[in-house]
Amino acid sequence: MKWFCKNWYWVGGVVASATLVYLVAAWGGLSVLVRLQLMSFIAILVHQFEEYGWPGGEPAIMNIVLQRSDIPDHYPLNRFSAMFTNVLIAYTMYLLPVFFPDVIWLGLGPMFLGFSQFIVHGIATNIRLRSFYNPGLGAVVLLHYPIGIYYCWYVAHNGLATTGDWIWGTVYALLSSGLVIGFMTYKVLANRDSKWHFSEEEMERFHVKEKMAKK
Repeated sequence: MKWFCKNWYWVGGVVASATLVYLVAAWGGLSVLVRLQLMSFIAILVHQFEEYGWPGGEPAIMNIVLQRSDIPDHYPLNRFSAMFTNVLIAYTMYLLPVFFPDVIWLGLGPMFLGFSQFIVHGIATNIRLRSFYNPGLGAVVLLHYPIGIYYCWYVAHNGLATTGDWIWGTVYALLSSGLVIGFMTYKVLANRDSKWHFSEEEMERFHVKEKMAKK
């Protein structure tokens, strides 16, 4: 567990690469919906790697820039909560539609969740940092939005989505964001005495402290 908490986003990078190889090799035998969901799964893993691995800096961004914590190396976001919520979301929410592609609301949920990432990465964080980029924004703009927009167009154009699918997809995304990410990360798993500290190296990525000091 200790090793995985430290390396989950590197593992995700390997999984994303393996999934891409599979997607290319099996492309002709996959339906359009499955292809798009696999691309969406790759997108969320790349997004997480961009946040935590390279260029990284998400622990400092969340705890210093957005949460203004006085103990930012482990509160409110800590290594365990970051691993738990990110892995749970990525491997459950983004893989279920791969196995159940005809359940359209199940596929719309992760697409809407990807769209919502722009609120944090494209607006809130950039306003606080006074910047045009922060780790995670690249995947949002270059992967989540193109894949999600095409998926929404495809299911609408081909009459695959009902009104209920759009509604339940939205509810699913909101519940996942609010309960799994928000509530679990910042209420249930947040602990001022947590032993799951981010390393100094993780906290120094993207030079967040220096950027905040210049403001």
